[in-house]
Amino acid sequence: MRLLRGFGWMVLSLMVSACAGVREKPQFTMGLDASRNTWRLMWPSASDHEIPRYFYVGQLTGENNFIQPKSSEKSLKRAALWFFDLVSGEAPPIVLDRPQAGVVDESGRILVTDIGRGQVFVFDEITPELLTWDKAEGLTSFISPVGIALGPEGQVFVADADLGLVARLDRAGNPLESIGKGQLARPNGVAYDALRKTIYVADTTAHKIKIFDLEGKLLDEIGELGDGPGQFNFPTHIAIRHNRLYVTDTMNARVQVLALDSGTYQGTVGKRGMAIGDFTRPKGVAADGGRNIYVVEAYFDHLLIFNRRGEFLMPIGGVGDAPGQFHLPAGVWVDVRNRVFVADMMNSRVQVFQFLGGDADNDAD
Repeated sequence: MRLLRGFGWMVLSLMVSACAGVREKPQFTMGLDASRNTWRLMWPSASDHEIPRYFYVGQLTGENNFIQPKSSEKSLKRAALWFFDLVSGEAPPIVLDRPQAGVVDESGRILVTDIGRGQVFVFDEITPELLTWDKAEGLTSFISPVGIALGPEGQVFVADADLGLVARLDRAGNPLESIGKGQLARPNGVAYDALRKTIYVADTTAHKIKIFDLEGKLLDEIGELGDGPGQFNFPTHIAIRHNRLYVTDTMNARVQVLALDSGTYQGTVGKRGMAIGDFTRPKGVAADGGRNIYVVEAYFDHLLIFNRRGEFLMPIGGVGDAPGQFHLPAGVWVDVRNRVFVADMMNSRVQVFQFLGGDADNDAD
């Protein structure tokens, strides 16, 4: 077998050298499926005789989003790599397993946490390439990376529930000094307030939101166990937008809205119930530029959309693996282009939707 592998390496080297020349870059794609007419998927649908507010963009799964050009040079390289895979037993393409949450950075890279692989996936459309980061602190690998947020100077914060810390990475994914070690029980959600330079962490089993400065000093704690205003019962995901802190108060089946400057209670989005628009197990939360609020209802496999007053507008989803359907979704996030990303956990993908604008509340407050 060693002789065969050695021969395989020699053949691979010769084949790749033979086709060395102008290297074409792979093409990044969200994987629109023309055969299933996914380009026509809109919500509300045209058949509802309403103006569509969202359309389906595509999905992220991993290396499958990077398509190699069909040139003779690439064909020869693919043949060489196929031969190498045959003799060496090389692993299949890297793909998402159990995606949890994500962000889009200033250069357009899409960063996704994955607890199944214990990694952060980085989809770089510009390069284009797929990167995976697996180190949380020093030589310590991620175990359960869940929440993720962008920090100053290209830094990335990742809450690892099992490690009990918030990893701090530089723009290249190299681990820096972590935050909250020994002060966090089970961190899940994380968000960064750029104005005040503070890091908010949902410490789920402590039933609190903990606030740290950039040096890792614990500044304050919000909440306690309970079901009253400002109290929490296993908070999981959090988001910051429009000077508000949105907290998914999961076991209380609601999202609480807090003033970012004072931490005082501002209101509640959603309620416990069995109808579409109600909550049973809310998870991810986000807000867009039009002040719409997005909440993932994991148990009933929906993305629920509310206006800024907490009034239910519409759902997207339902259980399944077709475009626009979910299976135990987790996080949701929105980029500067008002694209809405949903971590479709048990379908091992991230689905992407475009908000088209409409009846959003835009008055400042």
